[in-house]
Amino acid sequence: MAELLQSVLNTLDDQSAGAAAEGIHQPVQSFLNYIDGKWMPCQSGRTFNNTNPADTSEVIGKFQASGPADAEAAVSAAEKAFTAWRTLAIGKRAKILNDAALYLEQNADQFAEELTREEGKAFSQAKDEFLRSAQTFRFYATEAQTYGGETYPQDDPNMHVFSHREPLGVVTVISPWNFPASIPARKLAPALMTGNTVVFKPSSDAPLSGLRLVEALDKAGLPPGVVNCVTGRAGDVGPVITTSNTIRAISFTGSTSAGALIHRSVHLTTRLQMELGGKNPLIVMEDADIDLAVDLAIKGGFSLTGQACTGTSRILVVPAVRQVFTEKLLKRVAALKIGSGMTPGMDLGPLATEKQLQTVLDYIAIGRTEARLLCGGERLSGPEYDRGYYVSPAVFTDVTNDMRIAQEEIFGPVLAIIEVADFDDALEKANDTEYGLSAAIVTMNPRYMHRFTNEIQAGTVKINRTTTGNLVNAPFGGLKHSSTSTFRESGRAGLEFFTHIKTVYRGV
Repeated sequence: MAELLQSVLNTLDDQSAGAAAEGIHQPVQSFLNYIDGKWMPCQSGRTFNNTNPADTSEVIGKFQASGPADAEAAVSAAEKAFTAWRTLAIGKRAKILNDAALYLEQNADQFAEELTREEGKAFSQAKDEFLRSAQTFRFYATEAQTYGGETYPQDDPNMHVFSHREPLGVVTVISPWNFPASIPARKLAPALMTGNTVVFKPSSDAPLSGLRLVEALDKAGLPPGVVNCVTGRAGDVGPVITTSNTIRAISFTGSTSAGALIHRSVHLTTRLQMELGGKNPLIVMEDADIDLAVDLAIKGGFSLTGQACTGTSRILVVPAVRQVFTEKLLKRVAALKIGSGMTPGMDLGPLATEKQLQTVLDYIAIGRTEARLLCGGERLSGPEYDRGYYVSPAVFTDVTNDMRIAQEEIFGPVLAIIEVADFDDALEKANDTEYGLSAAIVTMNPRYMHRFTNEIQAGTVKINRTTTGNLVNAPFGGLKHSSTSTFRESGRAGLEFFTHIKTVYRGV
């Protein structure tokens, strides 16, 4: 099982960014692991390069290719720090998070530019992500101070019964490359505020943004060992930080296949919180505001170049509005601007890695054999595209639910238009997938809204809103194979995962 776990975890990280283009001899900054309050190189001395997906000749930095020994050191440091951290006054923990939030805000422009260069998204979206991460730190710094146990009425006047919440211990955070700051922030903040210590593994395809979060906590005075960060291949460090007897919980965001294997590999006492894949539908009814529906399809399907777990990938349209919706959608797609995330007014950036580019191109090729391609789906070329992972946004029509492009997560700028007979047919087809993360409908009919809310099989339900996006203070998670369906992230619910309950019967 350990060998199989390592094999699947290797797929979490695309190491194609590890080799700089030949002939590039520019100075490259080196970044270190953070273990026991110290920035240090990995024990093997090996490193890997991370490159800009918009221009692969640019090396963002050199990062530590950590191994099992580094992961073990991180786990040991977190275990050693746990007792002192869990007993630290909660107000002092809150001050550290608030100071870290301020540091992120003060450096948002620099960190956003780095995020854009290592992941490809627009600078404005990258800056919003760091500001959102700061907001997340502030939210949990306050919310956790109101999160405790309950008292229970009973008949004995000489007894007091209450519940008491305690931290779990050492927890692991494994985050993806598509939101390399905001996703780990919503895991780190509740873990720390409830008194846990953390081993953090950012994606090797966007490690710098995760390290900036750790830097913010370090600058804010976080005690040594409370957060430990190791970079490198998941297959090299993953088994240690997921199967160690010391690990009490794992918060993971990534593919369903990798999540399922981690789920089968952990100890009985290890708690799991997983946000996995999605194949999110947008239903367009006969009474829909078509311009709104098109706008939601564009934002949901092509924002972040389709690389969002909640991104729209299926559009289910009734015959009455299919033609006008499709015509307006194609017109909007044709007007989208594709380029570097540092270019003002850019609508779509590059795909994040060479591997992801190839995956998207492979699915487009599959789609050509299954359905009818209306536009896009080509690897872009030319002076501004040749050194990046660019593909034109693709729209397929005549798609049926048995096709692979209707069932499998593509994670790229690909939309599949599926014609449905009526609301019941739309609901049935929307639910006909292994995933259940996010779903949306465009309608003015209260009955459709009511039934959609109750009958759609998704953890996040949107009405006249895009499938993407969630609030810091609201629970987030999926159903079916989009989640372990145990503990939600974000909001007050995000605190529950990182604590266990003791029930106390005290005589008075």
